Amino acid sequence: MERGKMAEAESLETAAEHERILREIESTDTACIGPTLRSVYDGEEHGRFMEKLETRIRNHDREIEKMCNFHYQGFVDSITELLKVRGEAQKLKNQVTDTNRKLQHEGKELVIAMEELKQCRLQQRNISATVDKLMLCLPVLEMYSKLRDQMKTKRHYPALKTLEHLEHTYLPQVSHYRFCKVMVDNIPKLREEIKDVSMSDLKDFLESIRKHSDKIGETAMKQAQQQRNLDNIVLQQPRIGSKRKSKKDAYIIFDTEIESTSPKSEQDSGILDVEDEEDDEEGARETFENYYRKQRRKQARLVLQPPSNMHETLDGYRKYFNQIVGFFVVEDHILHTTQGLVNRAYIDELWEMALSKTIAALRTHSSYCSDPNLVLDLKNLIVLFADTLQVYGFPVNQLFDMLLEIRDQYSETLLKKWAGIFRNILDSDNYSPIPVTSEEMYKKVVGQFPFQDIELEKQPFPKKFPFSEFVPKVYNQIKEFIYACLKFSEDLHLSSTEVDDMIRKSTNLLLTRTLSNSLQNVIKRKNIGLTELVQIIINTTHLEKSCKYLEEFITNITNVLPETVHTTKLYGTTTFKDARHAAEEEIYTNLNQKIDQFLQLADYDWMTGDLGNKASDYLVDLIAFLRSTFAVFTHLPGKVAQTACMSACKHLATSLMQLLLEAEVRQLTLGALQQFNLDVRECEQFARSGPVPGFQEDTLQLAFIDLRQLLDLFIQWDWSTYLADYGQPNCKYLRVNPVTALTLLEKISREMKDTSRKNNMFAQFRKNERDKQKLIDTVAKQLRGLISSHHS
Repeated sequence: MERGKMAEAESLETAAEHERILREIESTDTACIGPTLRSVYDGEEHGRFMEKLETRIRNHDREIEKMCNFHYQGFVDSITELLKVRGEAQKLKNQVTDTNRKLQHEGKELVIAMEELKQCRLQQRNISATVDKLMLCLPVLEMYSKLRDQMKTKRHYPALKTLEHLEHTYLPQVSHYRFCKVMVDNIPKLREEIKDVSMSDLKDFLESIRKHSDKIGETAMKQAQQQRNLDNIVLQQPRIGSKRKSKKDAYIIFDTEIESTSPKSEQDSGILDVEDEEDDEEGARETFENYYRKQRRKQARLVLQPPSNMHETLDGYRKYFNQIVGFFVVEDHILHTTQGLVNRAYIDELWEMALSKTIAALRTHSSYCSDPNLVLDLKNLIVLFADTLQVYGFPVNQLFDMLLEIRDQYSETLLKKWAGIFRNILDSDNYSPIPVTSEEMYKKVVGQFPFQDIELEKQPFPKKFPFSEFVPKVYNQIKEFIYACLKFSEDLHLSSTEVDDMIRKSTNLLLTRTLSNSLQNVIKRKNIGLTELVQIIINTTHLEKSCKYLEEFITNITNVLPETVHTTKLYGTTTFKDARHAAEEEIYTNLNQKIDQFLQLADYDWMTGDLGNKASDYLVDLIAFLRSTFAVFTHLPGKVAQTACMSACKHLATSLMQLLLEAEVRQLTLGALQQFNLDVRECEQFARSGPVPGFQEDTLQLAFIDLRQLLDLFIQWDWSTYLADYGQPNCKYLRVNPVTALTLLEKISREMKDTSRKNNMFAQFRKNERDKQKLIDTVAKQLRGLISSHHS
């Protein structure tokens, strides 16, 4: 029973499965029915399934038949309607055919016109297409024609740019045309042709700028000079604006000078500016760059080599500067109008080399120059050279530093020039006070030299200035020297303090070295006279007083006050004091020499027995000379005149003492001593007469005190007093030295002995002589004792 139930359950499940499969077959697309049927054949009940399938098919057939029976009458009605429609359709067809025939007949001309219109439209499209193609081709042809024109006119950079556009922009759009393929094949040849012609033109260009560099530089420097002159007139015009203008004008000149062979614009000169991606073109550009730079370096070395005689004239320096300026104006122009031919680093390197060589050449050649005017002109030329190049952006500080070195050389050449000027002034001076006979002449002198003397102004004409002509001349030449120093400092971009310091240092050298040496040379001349020496002292005194006016003069032209910190002071006072002291010493020496010359005329008869009654002629002349000489000393400072007079008297006294004691005079008589005493009295009389004012009482006579005491001792034969008082501070013969007394005594002794031998026939005389000789021997012995005790 259980088995029956199980079979029944399995049968129900199979039936349900078959039902499901049937529904799936009915609802599934035919292409996807395979898996469903596979599940039927995989089972064991496919027979039963087939039965069910047949049953289902028969059910569907019955339903279809029922449906057809239901709609049959409608189908018959529809057929009847269609038959009726067919008749009407036939009529309509006939009407349409008739209408069509009429239409065809009537529209035949229209068809012909339409056909013609069609052909026209076709031609129009063809023409339009042709125009479009020509519009693509025409630019190519125009560019190619333009390329040829540019090559013909040697405009190489535009030709390269045109070739580049033709190759990369225009030809790719029409590359399928045969003529374009010919062009493409011809492009390398054209590029090579341009390269060859460009190299040839580059060589011509290099040669041209080499020839025209000096002219370009000359023009640039002239324009810089003109602009500077304009700036000086129109001070409010900004300097930077003027620089730009000069640079622009110089470029115009540059273009004009090398118009026939050189590039005139960026399009012309930038042969190598094409930014080509091709390796061969990049190499060609490097070739051009390297060739250009190599040749320009060679040209630079030639330009920077100065001629051996450049230092002889300013034109030599000017031509040298013109070439350098022209060279770098060209380089600057190339730098700003091309891309790649030169660059800033290359220009800077070239300028650095040029600057060092130029400075070295200027140092060498300027050192040969001894003319201060040429050195000054050279300085102005260097400043113009530096300013011109500075316009183009080249650093020129080293040139201005070098000018400071040349400034020292300029100062030396000025000193040499002024040494000659001072020498001429001093040599041509008459060393006499300047006479003036009118107010106009007086004002002229005081206008040249700062002098004021109320007493002199009150005096009537004619009158004389105390100094000679060399005083205003020297003073004005010192001012001219200061002006000359100031000229060199112009345009050196120095501060007022620096200019003031430079002028003061140079002026100090002029005073302490040049003028001082000139004055010393005059003072030391062999033929210099006392009058000249006296005038020199007077002149240097007034020049010394004028130093404060020179200080004011420098202050006025530099606007730097003397009390400013670090301001150099003038050493003129020292210079003129030294010169004056040297002149004073020379006066003393000259006076002594004159005295010596008179003393050489002395002709004493040391063996005379006659007693004279007047001074020797030579001494009278000497005293007259001294009187006239000291009369000239009236304008000298009192101390100088007194010192000169005292020095002369002392020298005269010493020289007379030497005459009396000289070894060649072995003997002398008391008569000769009396004559010598008359000469000494003449000297004492001269000292008492006050030849120079300012001495107190008998001060000047003290110069002869040694002679006076010695002569009084021998003439008065006062040996007892001398020997008794010797060594006491208030003794009568304090100035008589025992050695001097013994020397003179021995001369007298020898004379007496010689006379005694000649006169031995007179007994009485011989006795007196013997007594006197015995006394002399006694005195001599005592004198020797004094001398021995003094030495011990």
